[in-house]
Formats: sequence, structure tokens, C-alpha cells
Amino acid sequence: MNCDQSNLGVEWADQKNQSELEDTTHVMENPQTILPDHSTLNRATRRSLVTAVCSAVAIVAFPLGAPAFSILKGAGDIRRLKMHCAVTSESINTIYWIEGEYIQAALNEINHFMRDWRANQTYKMKARNLDVISATHGLLETDEPFHLKSGYRTPATNAKLRRRSRNVARNSLHMTGEAADISLNGRSTAAIADAAEQCKGGGVGRYRRSGFVHVDCGEIRCWSV
Repeated sequence: MNCDQSNLGVEWADQKNQSELEDTTHVMENPQTILPDHSTLNRATRRSLVTAVCSAVAIVAFPLGAPAFSILKGAGDIRRLKMHCAVTSESINTIYWIEGEYIQAALNEINHFMRDWRANQTYKMKARNLDVISATHGLLETDEPFHLKSGYRTPATNAKLRRRSRNVARNSLHMTGEAADISLNGRSTAAIADAAEQCKGGGVGRYRRSGFVHVDCGEIRCWSV
């Protein structure tokens, strides 16, 4: 992908002293995303899996490498989010979409997991961005969880960061639940960014020095810092 770095809004975030660059463009309509190609579950299996997942999904503070819930393994046409946040010591490993249907209970847990930990406030994260993150993870072919550096950011948090640096964007996509900063053990920022760019679902920023990749569901663009 050719990266056009013109007209990019720049912002510096304070997630464990990490810095971040971000475009403040509007959400793109109906971008195409590469999603895992799974076999289809039959209706009976799907109904039982949805019921089990909705009752079992939860954020847990378990050590990395601990086995995931068995109900989340070996599913068919699914989308999964697997992440760890060092700041809150929380991890999440959940199926949030099955055969064309989002699971609200799982989305609620994801919203809490990706909350603004500074203000302890949650927000409805855009499912579109979760799909991009999930597809990126699938393309990387690893069972390691993503590490969440930054998810939702309240306007107050964003304003605080703006006071600390003139480079913080006024209209951050983090404030609308459309962006996340992630890293992955055993994968370089270049490898993560390459996978995210293949999804063609929004913006991808490479932060080699800080060791993370910014992924959003805004306009398709890419940049490097």
C-alpha cells in the first residue's frame, strides 16, 4: 500500500509513555476487510454456541498463556478478540461474532476492557474496528494475544494530552471508539502493520520506537513514525 502522509493529524498519547500519530478524518463508508475463511456451523451448533458464549464471556485477569475457555476453541464461522492490557492486568479472549450475528454480551465486555483506564469510563467501541483487529490477528497466524496500549479515550483525557503537547489531535478517533493501539509478542510492528493494511479497513500507523501499531476504521491511509 502506498502511504500518503499528507494532511495527517498528529497526536501524542500517554499510554505508558507511548506516543501516537493519528489521522482525524471521517469514517469511511463500507470499506472491505479480509476476514478469516471458516467452515459454517449448522444452526443447532450455532445456537448452542451462542448460548454458551453469552453466558461464559468475561474479562479475566489470568496469566498470559493460560488456556482459553474450551467453548471458544474450534468454532466455525466466527470472529474473536484476544487481548491483554498491562495497565489494568486484564485479559480478554472472546468470540463476539458468529455467522453474521454480533453477540451483545461479548461486545459489552470488550467495551469495558477497552475503556479509558485513566477516567475508568467505557464507550461503545465500533464493531468495524474490532473486525479489522480480529482479521489482522488471523493473518498473523499466532495464538499470542494482542497487547492493548490504548483503546477508548474520553474527551477530558484527550484534552489533558493536548495540554501536554500541541501535537495531540483535537478530534481523535480514540474518542469515538474507532481506534486502538496494539502490539504483539513475537511480531514486529512492520509485520502487524502489513497484516492490518491487507485488511483495507482504515488507518494504520507504524510506531517503531514505541513498539506498537495504530489501527482504526477511518479512511484508508498509512503512516510511519
